[in-house]
Amino acid sequence: MQTIRAIYNGSDFKLLQPAPVKEVYEVFITFVEPVKKESIFELPYKRGCMKGKMWMADDFDAPLDDFKEYME
Repeated sequence: MQTIRAIYNGSDFKLLQPAPVKEVYEVFITFVEPVKKESIFELPYKRGCMKGKMWMADDFDAPLDDFKEYME
């Protein structure tokens, strides 16, 4: 069983994340709570919402000392 979030607009469902399955599945739909129109665009699943909030070290892909003996 998998659960994903979606928005229902009265006639269609918009998935807020990709479905974790590729096969044909029977689904059950549970209506949890109404969504205010303004809040649809504030959901954390919007593409690019983490831009500028994450960084990667310059030496991210450098070999780790912990694995030095296995690299030789």
